[in-house]
Amino acid sequence: MFERIAELVIRRSRLVLVVAVVAVALMGAAGAGAFGRLLGGGYDDPASSSSRAAEVIDKKFGGETNLVLLVRASHGRVDTAAARRSGLALVADLRKERNLGNVVSYWDTAGADLRSQDGREALVLAHVKGDGTDRDENAKGVIDTYTGPYEDVLTVRAGGGAAVTSEMGKQSGEDLVLAEAIAVPLTLVLLLVVFCSVVAALLPLAIGTIAITGTFAELFVLGSVTDVSVFAVNLTTALGLGLGIDYALLMVSRFREQLAAGASVDDAVRRTVSTAGRTIAFSAATVAAALGALLVFPQYFLRSFGYAGVGVVAIAAVSTLFVMPALFVVLGHRVNSGRLPWAKPRRTGTRVPLWGRLARIVMRRPALTALPVLAVLLLAASPLLGISFGTPDERVLPEDAHSRQVASTLRQDFKGNDDAALHVVIDQSVGNAPLRSYALALSELEGVVHVETSTGTYAGGRATANGAGSAALGRPGAQQINVVSTLVPKSAQAQSLVDEVRSVTPPAGTHPLVGGTDAVLVDAKDSIAGRLPLAVTLVALTTFLLLFLFTGSIVQPLRALALNLVSLGATLGVMTWIFQDGNLSSSLGFTAQPMEVSMTVLMFCIAFGLSMDYEVFVTSRIKELHEAGEDNESAVANGLGHTGRIVSAAACLLAVSFFAFGTAKLSFMQMFGLGSGLAVLIDAVAVRGILVPAAMRLLGRAAWYAPRFLRTFHGRYGLSEGGPGLAAGTEAAARSSYATKDSTGV
Repeated sequence: MFERIAELVIRRSRLVLVVAVVAVALMGAAGAGAFGRLLGGGYDDPASSSSRAAEVIDKKFGGETNLVLLVRASHGRVDTAAARRSGLALVADLRKERNLGNVVSYWDTAGADLRSQDGREALVLAHVKGDGTDRDENAKGVIDTYTGPYEDVLTVRAGGGAAVTSEMGKQSGEDLVLAEAIAVPLTLVLLLVVFCSVVAALLPLAIGTIAITGTFAELFVLGSVTDVSVFAVNLTTALGLGLGIDYALLMVSRFREQLAAGASVDDAVRRTVSTAGRTIAFSAATVAAALGALLVFPQYFLRSFGYAGVGVVAIAAVSTLFVMPALFVVLGHRVNSGRLPWAKPRRTGTRVPLWGRLARIVMRRPALTALPVLAVLLLAASPLLGISFGTPDERVLPEDAHSRQVASTLRQDFKGNDDAALHVVIDQSVGNAPLRSYALALSELEGVVHVETSTGTYAGGRATANGAGSAALGRPGAQQINVVSTLVPKSAQAQSLVDEVRSVTPPAGTHPLVGGTDAVLVDAKDSIAGRLPLAVTLVALTTFLLLFLFTGSIVQPLRALALNLVSLGATLGVMTWIFQDGNLSSSLGFTAQPMEVSMTVLMFCIAFGLSMDYEVFVTSRIKELHEAGEDNESAVANGLGHTGRIVSAAACLLAVSFFAFGTAKLSFMQMFGLGSGLAVLIDAVAVRGILVPAAMRLLGRAAWYAPRFLRTFHGRYGLSEGGPGLAAGTEAAARSSYATKDSTGV
């Protein structure tokens, strides 16, 4: 297949480039509309109890509270005549807004929990109507209209879920612009350093641009038919630029190597596509398999990264296999044009480069050199023993964000947080007496301030003095019960309260649904935990199968999986130490909180996929040399000598793309950028440079072992780098390797 691709591109190089330019123009036109189709949120499981509760409330009760307006009296208390008059006028204006529902305020309920303890502030609660993008736009319109001074008597600030989501979307866009403004120039400088040629340095950027543009078009299409998170854009830009550069870097390096060895342009293209192209195809398959596992999760936040990840990998690989060889044919030796003044002529010969010498040093004392590295990585992974999980809330925003300031005020100055109340929904008729008994039992739970129903308000197991109840909480065929507590939202105690509420015996014959912020978190954690074994199994099995097809060995995939787990553990451990335990929080400007569960899963899949990316890069050259007759130690040393510089350069370039997101003001995007970048560097340096040669030396000829029937299978269906005929010769080469010791005596 790869030889046919090479021949096609050689014969039709200019046509391929014309088609590519037209495709990029069309994809760019479609991709420009992607941003209007993408959504915030997406952290909950649509099938969970909390999601179904929200659906019932939206359908029968006008929607859950998702907008909180914190109103402060400019002079004195909110109970003064002037403040009350302006407050009621504000509420009247809000009720005229067609995009708002369930507007409730302190001034028309006199609820003590809607007034701050010092009497200077009061709350107006509302539900912003709409789905997805419409709700975000509606929230932005209301916030822009009503926040700030009101009638020179009140000052209004916005908080609640709708305000948090709106600010997160805006901040995400600003973070993306800043990250790209940092990453692109730095990447270009590093490419010039790596290639020492202007033309060669620009080629990887071309592939990255195609990958990003194509994936934006994919997101536009998917966003038109299903829910897609706005944060998929961040992964698209970081991974598209990074993988485009990775794949192009391998192709350009191999092409220049062939030219330097005296091959003609056409022959250099053939050899480059049949070797490096084959490697890229397998690499892309392993990365796509890892990111494709995100599609098993019900949360569209995670699925969106699967859509973007698989798309960007596929487009980067296809464009590298077709567009890059076409550029080689057209450019020929001009690929080295624009050589920088300090660049030295490329050396050829048998001298072992730095990475090859390092591999030989490691293989002389494999255990002695590998154990300290393993110890450091395991120490880095140790914070995982105390890991805890959460979902994004206002604390991921910078401290000066209005919605975060409102949430802080609610926790500090108000007796109960109605915005964070648990909503118990009974979607059927219930008698007053059973409903009252159920509410009384809920009010006795520890931490509960009061329970609101259509029949009354209850606290501490009895009705309150002014517990007249709210008719808005009752419908002929449904009842809503609001459980208001003093517990910090998303704390361990608040999550325990969700379980306690669900364990209270409901009225006979009913099946209550429990919703609200804390219930969403509990359900999200349970949902992800339930699907995680399936995702991990799929990643492991597909990776094992692909690496077996690539190497013909069952030991190589197992070795790769084991080393990947070590580097993944170290990466996630460091991120836990930073973002959960709060180390470096003052330097990076974030608030420590539990690890964001969806982003942790995403980092696992990204880091795993990229580790396999470099695994294929290195193993492909080692396998090629081994099949050519080199012994185990020489194949490893020379393989790393050929690929070490490429892998290290690619890792640095990819890390720059991710580390640029370390400048983000959204803390979970900081974690995504720093964690992914760190994972790439750990894998490229510690794993590829130290642990791989040590493991290969200790395994010896067993590194290439496979049972006879699998060797026969691989001989027929497997694919190895190195061009025609090598796959067919794999079984014979492997049989020779198993039967005899190599020159190192292993």
